[in-house]
Amino acid sequence: MDAQVIARWQFGITTVYHFFFVPITIGLSMLVAVMQTVWYKTGNDRYLKLTKFYGKLFLINFALGVVTGIVQEFQFGMNWSEYSRFVGDVFGAPLALEALLAFFLESTFLGLWIFGWDKLPKKLHLMAIYCAAIGTMISAIFILAANSWMQNPVGATFRNGRAELTDFGALLTNPVFLATYPHQIAASFMVAGALVAAVGAWHLAKLKPRLKGEDVPEQVKHDAGTWRWASRFGACVLLVASVGVIISGDYQGKVMVEVQPMKMAAAEGHYNTSDGSNFSVLSIGNPAGTEAKHIIEVPGLLGFLSTGVWGDEVQGMNDLREQYANEGFKRNDGSQTELQRTYAAELQKNYPGLKITPNVPVAYWAFRLMMGLGFIGIGGALLILWMVRKDKVPTPTKWWQLAMGVLPFAPLFANSFGWLFTEMGRQPWLVAGVMPTLAGVSPGTSTGEVLFSMIVYTLVYGGLAVLEVGLFFHYMRKGLPEVGPVEVQTDEDAPMSFAY
Repeated sequence: MDAQVIARWQFGITTVYHFFFVPITIGLSMLVAVMQTVWYKTGNDRYLKLTKFYGKLFLINFALGVVTGIVQEFQFGMNWSEYSRFVGDVFGAPLALEALLAFFLESTFLGLWIFGWDKLPKKLHLMAIYCAAIGTMISAIFILAANSWMQNPVGATFRNGRAELTDFGALLTNPVFLATYPHQIAASFMVAGALVAAVGAWHLAKLKPRLKGEDVPEQVKHDAGTWRWASRFGACVLLVASVGVIISGDYQGKVMVEVQPMKMAAAEGHYNTSDGSNFSVLSIGNPAGTEAKHIIEVPGLLGFLSTGVWGDEVQGMNDLREQYANEGFKRNDGSQTELQRTYAAELQKNYPGLKITPNVPVAYWAFRLMMGLGFIGIGGALLILWMVRKDKVPTPTKWWQLAMGVLPFAPLFANSFGWLFTEMGRQPWLVAGVMPTLAGVSPGTSTGEVLFSMIVYTLVYGGLAVLEVGLFFHYMRKGLPEVGPVEVQTDEDAPMSFAY
């Protein structure tokens, strides 16, 4: 393996690990804010306990997300300096705004929320967690705008030997971004809803033996009601978010067909335009990667998913390869962005004979695992709502505990497989139709250096994973915290206390 391959593995390992924390942070921060709002409105300590319980899990996740996320930006300079040089004028703008605006917003107000329980008035303290939650969503705007530009490089031109930004507004109105942002936010709420629901239902089931008989302690009844509310709340959030994921995902697929027809053809194992527009649920490709045998398929569905018209014609990979050899990179309607058009001559000169087909098995199965795990999450939410209906309490069997343990991971891994499809399906491009991946690696970095850093990062991240999981499960098992009246300190000399 050369330095480029190992650099890709390193970036993939660190990014996939970091992204485990991202959807939890985006979704759970807002759900904690909602819980605190309910406490603020009702004064019921039940919701204060839930706020502090899930708030602690959120903080553990946030801390590890920050630590693992820092490495991502360093890698652009370490292993991908040519990419950074070529696209830095465009790609750097949204990343800079993410750090200067969004990250400082969320981190500053999160600090006020952590230390301000007895320092800030309740209304201002509540505003702090909302500002932190909104900051996470603003952060997602700039990160996804940067990534969407790699998928569809708008608002830029080729000049002075690199890509130069000509229209910043185009980055935020990029059709790929407008489809990806709501899809990712909804997917994040699926993960957070699943986490809240699963933890609540797991604790509720544990209380069932203590709820039998006539002399049930009031505290046990109170805790059961608290966990039942959390279970229903999380399950409802998961279901509502899943509707958003399905609607936005359908729109995103159609946009991807327009800007990256090869990616969507690979996701469907669709080799020839003449093969029709059947959607394959299961297929087997030949070793040469030129055709596939569809074992299970739905007639005409591929056309609907691609264009909105049932049975509509969809370009196949073999036809797209031929088109690229004759005409260069083109979007589905035959057009190009300004950067793709102005760089086309350089691309053909520097990278003749470039193979433009991604890894089809990865794209095909990542796409299906994304959808399948998402539907498992929906099924888990419906199961919880059924099991806690009319004040019922689920039985704490091993199967129930296993199901609740698995439930949060279904939408979480669906998020990860969705991004694996997005990034692997874009190959061989770093910037679609402009910069091949092999052109972006740092020229002065040796294979041994990249391999060493990949091993070190993998070991460090493995240690962080053990720490994260240990802390998460330790505080999850402890259950609801004891809370007292929240009163604002009037003594200005009173020391700051850490609320957790």
